[in-house]
Amino acid sequence: MEMPYVDSHELVIARPRDQVWRALDSLATRLVERRASRLVSILLRPEPPGGFGRGDLEHGHGLALTGRHRFAGYRLTFELDDEGDGNTRLTAITHASFPGIKGRAYRTLVIGSRGHILAVRRMLRSVERASMVERTS
Repeated sequence: MEMPYVDSHELVIARPRDQVWRALDSLATRLVERRASRLVSILLRPEPPGGFGRGDLEHGHGLALTGRHRFAGYRLTFELDDEGDGNTRLTAITHASFPGIKGRAYRTLVIGSRGHILAVRRMLRSVERASMVERTS
């Protein structure tokens, strides 16, 4: 099912793509393996239960986190591109659908409040920090 485009955010990280990929892979694994809080599980009923499932694009080039709950279906795609001089551009692209009046209200709450933007930017910075810590082999 094709979902409408919501937004995209990018960050150029001063590390080679393989280091950024490993940091992104680690973040995605943590997000997929975590469990939603009891309150979130009751209110939203996320599927998968932690909120995100994973699909790799081309290994080392990107991945997608997908999920759905009572008020939305969503896909957050991360793409990695070489920028030259050992830098990597990490782009996060969000697509989501918010069906019905409750979905529109949820969209206003999450997207309209800028909460989504802050969460995605926090993910990008987390990948950057993790890739900076890693030593080059």
